[in-house]
Amino acid sequence: MRNNFISNPWLVHSRAAPRARLRLFCFPYSGSNAALFHAWQDALPAEIAVCPVQLPGRGARLGEPPFTQLAPLVRAVASALAEYFDQPFAFFGHSMGALLSFELARYLREHFRISPAHLIVSGHSAPQLPDRNPPIHALPHAAFIAKLREFNGTPSQVLDNSELLEIILPVLRADFAICETYRYEPDEPLACPISAFGGGADAYVSRDELAAWRAQTCATFSARVLPGDHFFINTTRALLLRALAQELEPALRNHAVNPAKGIADVVYAAGDDSA
Repeated sequence: MRNNFISNPWLVHSRAAPRARLRLFCFPYSGSNAALFHAWQDALPAEIAVCPVQLPGRGARLGEPPFTQLAPLVRAVASALAEYFDQPFAFFGHSMGALLSFELARYLREHFRISPAHLIVSGHSAPQLPDRNPPIHALPHAAFIAKLREFNGTPSQVLDNSELLEIILPVLRADFAICETYRYEPDEPLACPISAFGGGADAYVSRDELAAWRAQTCATFSARVLPGDHFFINTTRALLLRALAQELEPALRNHAVNPAKGIADVVYAAGDDSA
């Protein structure tokens, strides 16, 4: 499988996976970046190529303005990753990344009649449910920092460093704006299987909210609750990756997805007005 990520700023090169038969595109949570997935390639089967997605405003793309709304971000991602949808692929997203990967799957179905082999959502309630958490992206500085401390997803050494805060706060506010301004539009369930993961001690996503993802697929569905809080993706990584390998085994076995040839040209053309 082709893994030419070097010339694409949206993809961060992971360790080569010459035996890969499935691309796993990974989308980070609010304020995070592609480095979150750097160690995943070594822990997953050789048949899976881990493809960490780098969004604007972070990592080597620090100088680019971050998106603040989900719809234009989805269009931009579809355009940027189009050439890599010529082989079977799956999506993984945690928190904001779960929402992004879900809407990206719906966008590809609507506009290009292709689908991921599997959608894996983590740390986010089903999109049709109302957000029970009050918005924070427009809070004054001190109040916003206080909420970030409550979430426990940003290291205290970052929150206590004014220089680092100046770099990361615009991205965090933009990412929270993406989630808090999102409005779900009813549509047909996806045709691909969905697996939902949550943390047993997550104060922001309940087990019922996780299980409600079942309504978003007409294929198989599974929900797993792992030890940890909202950021169990960091604290229970080994257990999560073993579970991911199990969930993706049918996609590797069945080769169920056959994306249309030539889709890259179509998506790039459609993406011209996506900014």
